[in-house]
Amino acid sequence: MDKIWFGPAGTADSFSAMGYKKTTQIPDYLERFGLNAFEYQCGRGVRVNPDTAASLKKSCGEKGIRLSLHAPYYISLSGIEEEKRLGSIRYILDSAAAAKLLGADRVVVHTGSCAKLSRKDALELAKDTMKRALAALDEAGLSDITLCPETMGKLNQLGTLEEVLELCTIDDRLVPCIDWGHLNARTLGRMTTGEEFAAAFRLMDSRLGRDRLRVFHSHFSRIEYTEKGGEKRHLTFEDRQYGPWFEPLAEEILQYGCSPVIICESAGTQSEDAAAMQDCYRAAAGRKGEAKP
Repeated sequence: MDKIWFGPAGTADSFSAMGYKKTTQIPDYLERFGLNAFEYQCGRGVRVNPDTAASLKKSCGEKGIRLSLHAPYYISLSGIEEEKRLGSIRYILDSAAAAKLLGADRVVVHTGSCAKLSRKDALELAKDTMKRALAALDEAGLSDITLCPETMGKLNQLGTLEEVLELCTIDDRLVPCIDWGHLNARTLGRMTTGEEFAAAFRLMDSRLGRDRLRVFHSHFSRIEYTEKGGEKRHLTFEDRQYGPWFEPLAEEILQYGCSPVIICESAGTQSEDAAAMQDCYRAAAGRKGEAKP
């Protein structure tokens, strides 16, 4: 079976419910769920204590837990104002430096909104900003940190699957963060069937090639959406009204022999739901193995 990483985005409600209080206890907490990944959240600003980061890096390394980091939500690669775009580059640099301290190898980045621009013009601005960000990382000695532009869930945001893949074509080091809940929300429920997932994989394969497809980054959660705006709010796996479902994604991961990082962003149950996805994947892998002649 190919190596695959499952874990939560930040700590779930059960972290404190189980009696944990400190960030340095996260590896022990994850171990209780059998999880091997964790996405450190800097959505509201990059604040990482160096001593805490060093401890987390050491303990996660010992337990085989792979770390990634989510950059601030207010990054906008497609901002019209030059000053704001330069600010976004600084936030990306800060995020990469924090990731380095933590021993994380990937930084997830939001792409921004289209505002008053056409989607084409917004994408061109985002590509220019990303090129500058990569150059800044190189200059700062952070070229080993992988940036992962994320697919977005609101209709007015830059970040369709096609747009994120186009953004990733500017440099082979870029790896897409495919948020399947976001895609399902912005397509108003058209990311649920096996064929819809298969089409997404074919598109990733054709645009980026098999090597990057196999190591894609991913967010997964069920998300409520509206016809006018797309994404409304994150849900838990207990909610069955809105998708997406993990089973067809597991089948495509196995079909292509992928080794992705799968981060769960459920609302408060992200550790429990990440463990459920891991169980689902293992069951699918078992069935696939049994089906071989």
